[in-house]
Amino acid sequence: MKSSKYSEPQILSILRQADGGVPVPELCREHGMSSASFYKWRAKFGGMDASMISQMKSIGVRPVSVFSCGGKLADGLELMSALALALIPDGAFC
Repeated sequence: MKSSKYSEPQILSILRQADGGVPVPELCREHGMSSASFYKWRAKFGGMDASMISQMKSIGVRPVSVFSCGGKLADGLELMSALALALIPDGAFC
C-alpha cells in the first residue's frame, strides 16, 4: 500500500484550515491533493488533535472514525478494548 505524502500533523493542519473557513477546492489546489483525499482524512481524523493521535499510537490503536467503521464489529472491539486497557489501571479487573 502506498504511503501518504502528507504526515499526520500536516493533515491536521489542512483540516484545521478547512474548519477555519477556507473552501475545500482552494485547499486542494493549494496543497496538490484531491477532494476525495480531503474527505477521507476528515472522516478519519475529524475532531482529533495531535495529542490524541499520539496517545492512540502509544497504546497501539490506529485512528479510526466511529462513522467510518462501516459496521465492522472487529474494528469497534479493537478500539474499545485498547481504550479500556489504557483507561483502567492495572489490577482493576480483579
